[in-house]
Order: sequence, then C-alpha cells, then structure tokens
Amino acid sequence: MTAGAGVLLVLLSLSGALRAQNEDLTTRETCKAGFSEDDYTALISQNIVEGEKLLQVKFISCLGTKGTQYETNSVDFKVGADGTVFATRELQVPSEQVAFTVTAWDSQTAERWDAVVRLLVAQTSSSHSGHKAQKGKKTVALDPSPPPKDTLLPWPQHQNSNGLRRRKRDWVIPPINVPENSRGPFPQQLVRIRSDKDNDIPIRYSITGVGADQPPMEVFSIDSMSGRMYVTRPMDREEHASYHLRAHAVDMNGNKVENPIDLYIYVIDMNDNRPEFINQVYNGSVDEGSKPGTYVMTVTANDADDSTTANGMVRYRILTQTPQSPSQNMFTINSETGDIVTVAAGLDREKVQQYTVIVQATDMEGNLNYGLSNTATAIITVTDVNDNPPEFTTSTFAGEVPENRVETVVANLTVMDRDQPHSPNWNAVYRIISGDPSGHFSVRTDPVTNEGMVTVVKAVDYELNRAFMLTVMVSNQAPLASGIQMSFQSTAGVTISIMDINEAPFFPSNHKLIRLEEGMPPGTVLTTFSAVDPDRFMQQAVRYSKLSDPANWLHVNTTNGQITTAAVLDRESLYTKNNVYEATFLAADNGIPPASGTGTLQIYLIDINDNAPELLPKEAQICEKPNLNAINITAADADVDPNIGPYVFELPFVPAAVRKNWTITRLNGDYAQLSLRILYLEAGVYDVPIIVTDSGNPPLSNMSIIKVKVCPCDDNGDCTTIGAVAAAGLGTGAIVAILICILILLTMVLLFVVWMKRREKERHTKQLLIDPEDDVRDNILKYDEEGGGEEDQDYDLSQLQQPEAMGHVPSKAPGVRRVDERPVGAEPQYPVRPVVPHPGDIGEFINEGLRAADNDPTAPPYDSLLVFDYEGSGSTAGSVSSLNSSSSGDQDYDYLNDWGPRFKKLADMYGGGEED
Repeated sequence: MTAGAGVLLVLLSLSGALRAQNEDLTTRETCKAGFSEDDYTALISQNIVEGEKLLQVKFISCLGTKGTQYETNSVDFKVGADGTVFATRELQVPSEQVAFTVTAWDSQTAERWDAVVRLLVAQTSSSHSGHKAQKGKKTVALDPSPPPKDTLLPWPQHQNSNGLRRRKRDWVIPPINVPENSRGPFPQQLVRIRSDKDNDIPIRYSITGVGADQPPMEVFSIDSMSGRMYVTRPMDREEHASYHLRAHAVDMNGNKVENPIDLYIYVIDMNDNRPEFINQVYNGSVDEGSKPGTYVMTVTANDADDSTTANGMVRYRILTQTPQSPSQNMFTINSETGDIVTVAAGLDREKVQQYTVIVQATDMEGNLNYGLSNTATAIITVTDVNDNPPEFTTSTFAGEVPENRVETVVANLTVMDRDQPHSPNWNAVYRIISGDPSGHFSVRTDPVTNEGMVTVVKAVDYELNRAFMLTVMVSNQAPLASGIQMSFQSTAGVTISIMDINEAPFFPSNHKLIRLEEGMPPGTVLTTFSAVDPDRFMQQAVRYSKLSDPANWLHVNTTNGQITTAAVLDRESLYTKNNVYEATFLAADNGIPPASGTGTLQIYLIDINDNAPELLPKEAQICEKPNLNAINITAADADVDPNIGPYVFELPFVPAAVRKNWTITRLNGDYAQLSLRILYLEAGVYDVPIIVTDSGNPPLSNMSIIKVKVCPCDDNGDCTTIGAVAAAGLGTGAIVAILICILILLTMVLLFVVWMKRREKERHTKQLLIDPEDDVRDNILKYDEEGGGEEDQDYDLSQLQQPEAMGHVPSKAPGVRRVDERPVGAEPQYPVRPVVPHPGDIGEFINEGLRAADNDPTAPPYDSLLVFDYEGSGSTAGSVSSLNSSSSGDQDYDYLNDWGPRFKKLADMYGGGEED
C-alpha cells in the first residue's frame, strides 16, 4: 500500500444504525446527558501524522456544550472542545486495534461520563487475501484482488448484552477504494454484497445515497438479485473525494430482511491537475538600495489534487529575470511558501526602475520529470528613496529689480535631482542662509519645474542698497537616506542689482498740525509745508500746489511750500470740524516720468470772542395779568469757553415803557426770566428789547427783540381762544367780520353742491323725458313685419291705453312723458276717431299689410293685429284704441267688412250689420 493511498484511507465512519440510535437519544422529551455512543469505532491508516483528525465524539448536555470539557487516558490522542479526536504526534499504528477512553465532565456539576474509542487499521484487499476475522459468531471473508469478481461482503450481525446496553456492530466493513480517471470498461464491478439469509428466501438488494439515488445520480449501481455493485463511469476525486452509500436487503414483498449497512467508497487521487496561480500577474515593490534578504512579495498557486500527497504538493522556482542588471539573480523565491526576497545588493531606481520575474509552480514536490507546471509573472517595482541630493546647475545666479517693487521675481534658480520627480524626494526647498539680514527676499519653489524663484517681499531703496549678494541652499522635502551626504553643489550665490527709479516727493510730517487764533488777516504767514525728494542722486526741482482747500482760505508758494492766509480764518465756519481746518497740498518733481506726493495740513483754530450772544426764543406768550406765568429766555453764543457765559441780562432804558411794563430776573449764568411789572397790560403783541452780554475779553453785547403776545388767560393760566386772537392784534369787529365771511363761504359751497346735483338730475331726466311734439313716434312708427300673429308674439294690448286715464301714475307736466313709458289704465277713454280714416301714408302702410296677411293661407287669425304705441293727442291718424271705444256713437265700422275675413269679428262687434 502506497503512502498516498494510506492517507486517503484515514476516514471517519459511523454506522447508520448507531446514528439512528443517536438521533433517538437527542430527541427524547426528557433530557439525559451523556455520550451519543458508548463505543466509537473509526477506520484509520497505519501511519498517522501529528494533528490528524480521526473521528468526532458527540456529547449531549442539558446545559449546552459551553461547560463541557474532554480528556483521554492516552498520551497519543486528545479530544478538542468540539469533540474531535486527533493525534498529538506522528504515529505508526500496529495491525491490531487501538482503544482508549474519552471522558467528558461538566465544570459546573462535576459529573463525568466515559466512552470507548476504538481505532481499526484499514487493510487493503491484497493484504487480506483469505484473511478471516472472528467476531462473535460471524465469520467475515474478504476476497482478494482490487476488486475481483464476486467479492463478498456478508451482512454483519448485531448482539445485545443482557438487553440493557446498546452495542456497536460486530465488525466494520472496510472502505472501498476506487482510482479516479479509470479507463473502464464500464460498468466496473466493485464488490458483491450478500446476506446469508438468501439461502432460505429470495432477497433483493439496493443501494441509496449520493451517487446512487441522489445527485449525482447512478454513479453506482447494484444488481438487485446477485448483490453485485458497479461503478458506471470514471471517477473525479476533485468533484467527489468519497461516497457514503447504504446497502439494503428486502424480501420479494419488500419486507426488510437485514438492517442497512454503510458502504464507504474513496476515490484514489491521481495527478491530473496542474497548479493554478491565483493571479497571472503579481505586482510588488522594494525600495532601492535594499539589503539582501528583504521581503518583496508572495506568489501563490493552488493544486486541485490532494494536498496531502505529492500530487498536490507545489514547489516554486524563478525561471527568468528581466533585466539582468546589475546581476542576473537579484531575487530568489522560497520553494514552498512562494515568498520572493532580494538575494543581491545593488537595486538602484535611477538605473533600473522595474523587474519582470517569471515564476514557475510544479506539483509532485517540484519533480520536473513527473510533475505538472504552470507559470505566472511577478512585476517588481523599485521604489525611490532620497539617495540623490539636489544640486544647482551653476554656482552663481544674477538678477536685477527696480527699487520699491514687491512680489517681483528677480531670478530663477535651476537644480537637478535624479530622484522620483514630483515626490518628496525630488521636491526642492530653498533657503537664504546669508546676504539678506533685513529679509527683503525669499525663494519660492515652482511646483512644476522645481526651480527656485527669488522674490522681493520687502521693498528695497536704491539710495540705501544698490546690490545684494545672497547665498542660497537647496534641500528636499524628505530627508536624505541613511549614509547619503549633502553635495557641495547644494549651495549657490545670487547677485541682485537694484535699479534707481524716480520716486515721488514726500512730506516728512504728514499730517502736519499747527495752532493759531482765528481771525488772522489775509497775507499772514502760517508755516512752510515742504516736501523731500528721496532721489538724492538726481538733480530735480519740486513744485507745490493745492489739492483741497474747502474754504479757499490758504495760499501756497509754488517753490518753497510757504503757506499764507488768503482770507480770514473763522473757527465758527462750517468748514471746520472740532476746531480743525484741513487742507491738502501736492508736491511734484520734474523727473521722467514726473512723480508727486501729497501732504495734509491741519490748522487748529483757537477761539476769540468774535460772536455776540443771542436770545432764545424769539417769540413768547404771556398772560395780561402778572402771575406765575413768566417767560424763560436762554442766551446762546457761537464762541466757546471762556468767551461765552455767564451772561448778563438787562432791559434798555429807552424806550422807558420797557422798564415800566417789564422786568427781567437772572436765574443762572445762561438763563433769565421775563415777566410783567404792572398789574395789567392790554392784550396784543409787544416787542421787548433785551440786552445780553457775554464774559469774553473784551465782552460782547447784543440787543435781541422778543415778540411777546399778551393775552387773557383762564383759571389755569392758559390763553383763551378769543384772547389769543385778540392778542394777535384784531378787534371784535374784525373777528365778527371774519366769522361772517367764513359762514358766507360755507353757504356758497353748499349751494354750489345742490346746484350741481340738480343739474345732474335734470341731465339724467332729459335722457328719459322728451316733449310729445319731439317724439317722432307720434308721427310715424316702424312696425316691422307682421309675424305669425298671437301664436308667435305675445302682445300686450293694454299698451294702447291713454296715459291720462292712469290714476296711480304720478302726474307730470302737461305735454311731457317718458320716452319708454306706455299708457296703462283699467277704464281707458279713447279720443273720438274720425268717421273716415285719414288717407295718409299710415293708412296705405296698414292696407298693404292687410293685403299681405289676407293672401297668406298659413297665417293664423289676428296676425294683423299689432301692438301700436300711443299715438298722442292731436294726431291726425287717431288712435287704434278707438276701436274699443264704447262712448262714441257716431262712428261707422262697416268698412271693416271690406278688410277681409280676418277682420270679420271686429266688423260683427262694432259694425252696424244687419239686425234681426
């Protein structure tokens, strides 16, 4: 027996009967802890490796398996937490069985249960030629050859010891081994199953399980009468490594003759699968300059064959390396794990950036003569490290810049770096190490070209510095790799020349403040406001002019900047703010191009007493009798302290009536009170002069006139309305005249409104009322065509009545009626109609209508009877309503007989006719 076949025979097998009994135990309604079997038996190979799983015991616990622990009395075998029995070391089992005890104990209850584990060494049919095993009363014969015809597997017997304990099957049928990819012919007999009861009765055999009656279907078949079992097609271990079938024996009636037995069929592996790499291309990286033995990457290939045999044991090797620089063997691979590591020094990204390595995987433990192989590609990228310091392309650089310029690039510093572009190992960082103590320049890095841009960040004055000599050092963002030193070319000198330009003059004292008293006369020299031209090396003249002089008070000398007054400066002017007057001047040179600067002169005006005080209010009101109702007056002065209060208030001596009628009392420095001196003063308006004097040096006085209205007052001290009017200077007659005028004005407005409404009403009435003589309907009316008579027109015959007979209608002026009004009345009175109809146009019109109606056979009766409007009194045609008149006895209606059959009814009613 080969080693590979021996490993395949290490399989676990539990009989179907024991499993059925185990299921019965676990499904009991009352929980009972213990092993599912008292004896566990498994088939094993003779050679066992360390950690190999042999079988699994099942322990039933009412509290779950969390607190269950296992132990054995053997040092060669242990039981895991899940009940798996495994070998603790590599063993070679003797031909006889190995037995040991497995103990399960509960850490909570301290209860213990024991079970026996028996390991039987599986034997091939060739090694058991004619071998017989005695188990109880049964004899088992296994025929030799793999498998010969009529190999018998007699049905095993079951024994029960005193009926109290369940025993395992007396013997175990060894597994059947079938090599994969067999060429046949098929079906190929595997074994014959026979029961010793077939001597007494006919027995039918069958198999069930995966490969028989379960997918894949009909891989195995059995002759139901002879019990010969066949395999029907080639086996594939990678598809199914083993099959578990059950053999059944029943009589011709289908009654079970024997208990089912388990058949284990194992497919023997053959090397029919190549190793397959997980990826066809593997990508890895290693830093340049790495030492030998540095890990790079791992490649992995899987073989579908049995990994416990040589068929599935894969070994790796490197076939080729491209490029072969600096050595053809820069890398090596671990033959078992597939780890690729460096084996030689000299990785340099600047020389070789990438390697392509072809890796081969071979099974049969790498035996190229018998094993199957496959290849994959490993791409190894050499990653950059900062092993090349940046170096200036030249040792000196030069540039120039105009003075007073900022954010201007003066020079571009170029460097060379062989490291990975646009990486921290390549990005340059520049630093000025000398030549710029005031910090006028900085060096910024161009992110695209990596150049250093020398930039002016602080304005330079040509008159102070005409040139700079800078020393600049360059380095990388990332530090240099270990052992790499900076190059002497990492520093360079930069010469910067400053160009002189025409600078604008400037005022040294800006804003300049001077103090002087207001009121200075024109022509007074105030100060010299001169500018300085910074261009000391240029012979230039400066001219001055005004930019802003709001009040036009100042004059500037164009050559020396002397400021003089052009008008009197007034502190109280609107152009001063907080006593300060501000003017702006321009200083311009004659350079090319000319430059100019501005300066502001601030003049603080000191106040003088040039404004006399005034009194407020200008008008006031007071009662005609002296009481507490007095007038409070206030003094105001445009000047400031000390040229304001306290003020002196007094009444003049002329005219004498002022001091006779009035008196003034000073309340404090700014306020005084004016009141009546006499007991009564006639109502009216009085001009009261008051002299007020400030406290300036010299003081200023002013006489202010206050218009005081004297009026009668009520009990509360308030002027009455009449009194207020009287106080305005109007007499009683004037007041009465004003009131009459107001009344007349209101009356006129009222009359005008009434007249407008009446006129509007008359205009509206004219639209509805017309004179009967102007009503054309009294003379000629258009009656339109006579239609279908009363059946198609609803005529209101009451409209033929005269309006004079309407008693309920309001009376109107004679001869006037509404245009849209029709006369109605219960007892109409008709005017007398002439005997002979008026032979006018209307008669002809009516006759034509009658003739048309008489000749129309489809017209209903009375279709010629139309509603005619009231013709009015005095009409020559008379009124149709006279047809209904009962008061006239002299009318002759016989002519109605001549109008046709349609007027016969009227002729009968009103005509003379023949009387009986």
